[in-house]
Amino acid sequence: MPRFSIIVPSHGVAGRLSQALDSVLGQSFGDLQLIPVCDAPDAPAAEVAAGYAGRDSRVTPVHSPPSAGLSGARNTGMRAATGTYLLFLDGDDLLLPGALAALDARLTETAGVDVLYTGHERVPWWEGEPAYPAAPLLAGAPKGAFAPAERPALTGVQLPAWSAVYRRAFLTEHGLVFPEGHFTDLGWGGLVTVAAGRIAVLRRSVVRHRLRRQGSRLNLPGPHQHTLLDQVEQVLVRAAGSGLPAERTGPLFDQLFSVVLKTASRPERLPAGHRAFFRRAARLYRRHRPAGHRVPGGSLGGQHRLLAAGAYTAFRALRGANRAADGAVGRLPRPRPLRTRLRYLRDLRRPLDPGLAVYCAYWGRGYACNPAAIHAKARELAPHIRSVFLVEAGQEHAVPEDVEYAVIGSRRYWEVLARAKYLVNNANFAEGVVKRPGSVHLQTQHGTPLKTMGVDQATYPVVAAQSGSFTKLLGRVDRWDFNLSSNRHSTQMWERAFPGSYEHLEYGYPRNDVYYTATAGDVARIRRELGVPEGSTAVLYAPTHRDHHTGFEPGLDLEAFCEAAGEDVVVLLRAHYFYDLGRSRTSDRIIDVTAHRSSEDVCLAADALVTDYSSIMFDYANLDRPIVVYADDWDVYRETRGVYFDLLAAPPGPVARTPEELAAVFRDGSYAGPQARALRAAFRERFCQFDDGRAAERVVRRVLLGEPPEAASPVIPLAERVPAPAAATLVRS
Repeated sequence: MPRFSIIVPSHGVAGRLSQALDSVLGQSFGDLQLIPVCDAPDAPAAEVAAGYAGRDSRVTPVHSPPSAGLSGARNTGMRAATGTYLLFLDGDDLLLPGALAALDARLTETAGVDVLYTGHERVPWWEGEPAYPAAPLLAGAPKGAFAPAERPALTGVQLPAWSAVYRRAFLTEHGLVFPEGHFTDLGWGGLVTVAAGRIAVLRRSVVRHRLRRQGSRLNLPGPHQHTLLDQVEQVLVRAAGSGLPAERTGPLFDQLFSVVLKTASRPERLPAGHRAFFRRAARLYRRHRPAGHRVPGGSLGGQHRLLAAGAYTAFRALRGANRAADGAVGRLPRPRPLRTRLRYLRDLRRPLDPGLAVYCAYWGRGYACNPAAIHAKARELAPHIRSVFLVEAGQEHAVPEDVEYAVIGSRRYWEVLARAKYLVNNANFAEGVVKRPGSVHLQTQHGTPLKTMGVDQATYPVVAAQSGSFTKLLGRVDRWDFNLSSNRHSTQMWERAFPGSYEHLEYGYPRNDVYYTATAGDVARIRRELGVPEGSTAVLYAPTHRDHHTGFEPGLDLEAFCEAAGEDVVVLLRAHYFYDLGRSRTSDRIIDVTAHRSSEDVCLAADALVTDYSSIMFDYANLDRPIVVYADDWDVYRETRGVYFDLLAAPPGPVARTPEELAAVFRDGSYAGPQARALRAAFRERFCQFDDGRAAERVVRRVLLGEPPEAASPVIPLAERVPAPAAATLVRS
């Protein structure tokens, strides 16, 4: 009986098979049986093997049809094996010099272990520098033989079959064979792990695995990808029947699903049936998850949770399948033409214009948000400062006739950016904009952060993929001199998300001033302009953007909601600003106000707000009008986008998880009842700290007029503020 039987499947590698066989027969340790497994007696590899068998009696060729696959070839070789220990070697790989002698010595030291895990080299197809992927896994193992429970993270799942040596009697006793189908190494490794009683490691590399230029067949797209779940299920079922302790099943479960998640996150590998793959994986996950199992940390943990929840759409987006919002950051222009760059450089050498301020909102979408409110107040308090608003080409109509503007990317655009002393933006200026000494950059922001922002997005891959380089982001943050905040929560989150040396301005949001300055006449006028029927209850429905969606999805049947909520209810639909739906009246009871320039106008017109996780709720709370949170996918949103606090634990009003619940709170009036008012009051205390109708004045005086911080007017206490009145219909209710 030979010490080792080395089984070498040879399908498709006849050209390299001789190198593999030579690496075995040339070993200094010669007590071996070499078993080349060929497709058929007349196959090219069979001719090579037959030549070796004719010269060396240790070579025993066998045959396995290609239809049997890799598993069939290895199983055929196992049936022919007579050695005490089995090794597997791919036909285009090499057994490293001295490998068998080292294995023999280690097996003697460890006294008949079931499995000896070994190191291996992995080299590129052009024979570049090798890597040693098994080294970290083997590094912490005990010196001698040990029970698998002593090192539960050491499972065969993470190692190919040729990175271990197996005691043949152990395999026979447990009836272990390679599972049919693709991903057979994973199934084999898991089954062996479950059965093994004593194992050991040899940290030295035994096999040189040569990567193929075309890559692994397992990475190719096709229906064979579904067989991965067959292998995983076999292992999990065997583990469940073996009564393994929790300390062993947990690592095995995590390693199996690490492979599953890699495949699930690459939909290109499954041109058909990706959703079915995900759903089956989710069922396996829930059925076999060990008791007390703790998901990994970071983004991988998010993937685990989404798989457990069966959240297919969110998971598919999680690895960057979605590039929503048309790459807003990527659209930020640079002065590309040479002539424009030279002019910009020339203008940067000219003196700053102390009487010039440049404003931009939402990457140039028009005259809006905090920059517009500051601009309007500056014309009143600092008329000596000339103001220029920046807009995208085609959005010139979104700027009032009496407001000077420059089209983004134009020569004039770069000229004013180079010369302006004051630069005001609610997002960020272009990557190529230079922060000049003496210039003043004000970041106004455009909402209170519920969802993660800035560098906090790094652990959420969907958002991180869309955000671009965080190094570049921090470079833009370094341009800020002032950063605006509407509440203390925002101040704290901005410090985390946008670390920098800027000064915090806890002044409130200028865009929200109108909620305390508008009159009943203003509210009535806006409702008429929007087409709100007289005597109706206008419900503003404003869902946020979801990074895991490829386009706008209302998330709610608005017609059905109107019918169920009451005959006097109409809906003002305002999608996130990433989606330009165009203004239209979709029905008598649904009015699309997405394209309306001012979200503040829309809020003033609304008698109540329904939103999910949009920051509009923080602004609308200033009006002290009813707010209902429609949280039908909170768990998915929290995992894919990340949030700073649990909205459902401290909402601004009732929380509905289904369309029926949402309609019910309007139908029975609880959306505006005592409990709703109590929730809203607590929410306003927390998030409406600095909004009192005078934010724009504070900003202009501090930033444009240079007044000291102590000169800023004190914030009016919340109890003393008087919001703009709601429509008469709501007052009567």
